[in-house]
Amino acid sequence: MSASASITKPSNAKRFVLAARPVGFPQESDFRLEEAPLPDLQPGQILLKTLWLSVDPYMRGRISGIKSYAAPVEIGGTMVGGAVGEVVESRFDGLQPGDVVEAYSGWQEYAVMDGKQARKLDPSLAPVQTALGVLGMPGLTAYFGLIDICAPKAGETVVVSGAAGAVGSIVGQIAKALGCRVVGVAGEDDKIEWLVKECGFDAAFNYKKVTDYRAEFQKLCPGGVDCYFDNVGGPITDGLWPLLNVHARVCICGQISQYNNTQVEMGPRNLGQLIVSRAKVQGMLVSDYAPRFAEGLKALAGWLREGKIQWRETVVEGFENTPKAFLQLLRGANTGKMLVKA
Repeated sequence: MSASASITKPSNAKRFVLAARPVGFPQESDFRLEEAPLPDLQPGQILLKTLWLSVDPYMRGRISGIKSYAAPVEIGGTMVGGAVGEVVESRFDGLQPGDVVEAYSGWQEYAVMDGKQARKLDPSLAPVQTALGVLGMPGLTAYFGLIDICAPKAGETVVVSGAAGAVGSIVGQIAKALGCRVVGVAGEDDKIEWLVKECGFDAAFNYKKVTDYRAEFQKLCPGGVDCYFDNVGGPITDGLWPLLNVHARVCICGQISQYNNTQVEMGPRNLGQLIVSRAKVQGMLVSDYAPRFAEGLKALAGWLREGKIQWRETVVEGFENTPKAFLQLLRGANTGKMLVKA
C-alpha cells in the first residue's frame, strides 16, 4: 500500500449526515457536520480526498424517507452523492495514489471505498469536474432520455423544461445537433438568454413571467410538440399536454416542482389527451443504461470536441457549504451544473 506524496492522511475526516427528515422545503439544520475516524484500508479499497461534490435534484427524494427506486438515506447516515476525488492510498491494483476518479462516495471530505466503484479520469481530456456534469450522470441522463425514449427526428420540435439545468441544457443541445427545433423553459431572464444565444435553442421563455403556459407553448410551437423532456412537471407540463402531436414521445426525467410538497397535488386529469395524440410517456432512470455508459460518454465527448455542446457550472466554494449549495439548487439558483469545490 502506498500513499500520495501530496496529501497527508488525517486520522479523522468530516462528513455530512442526515439529521432530520425535511418537512416541505429542506433546511440546513436537516444536515449535520460530523467527524469520524478513517478506517484502515482493506484489500481492494482506496482512500479518496474529495475535490468536487455534486448536488442534484434526486437527492431530495433520497432524504424524504418515502419508498422509491433507491433506499432512502437513514437518519444519521452519510449523505449520498457523486464526487471527484484524488486517490490518497490504494490497495486496489487498478488505481494508484495521485489518480483522479469519479465515484459515488457521498458528502465526505475523505472516503474509503471499493476501488471497483471508482472511474479513473484523464485530466488532459477535460476539466475533471465535468465527470459530474456533461461527461457524467447529467450528460448521460440527457443522452439516453432523449435518444432512447424521445427518439427525435430531424425537423421535429423538442421542448425541454428545466432547460437551464445540468440535464436540460444538454438535452436541448443534443436535439439541436440532431437537427431539431428546440424550445426551452427556465426561470430567469439570464438563463433564457444563455439558452438562446449560447446553447442554440430556437426559443425559450421565463415561466415566472408567464401566466398562461398553454398559450405560450402554442405561440412558440405552432406546429405542435413531437418530443417533451420533462424535468419539472406541474402546471408547465399541464400546459404543454394539449400540444402533443400524434405519436409524440415524452420522457419524464424529473418533477422538481413537486419535490417539496407536503401534500400530493391532484392530477393529472388530462390523460385523455394521450388517446388523441397516442403519445408515449415513459419515466427514466439513468442507472438502467449502465451497460451502455461508454456509448453515451463517447457521443457526448464527440459533440463537446465539435463545439456542439456548451456547458456551464455554478460553483459553491467550501465543503462546509454543501448543504447551502443543495438548497440553492432546489431554489433554481444554478445555471448548468451545481457543484461544490471542496
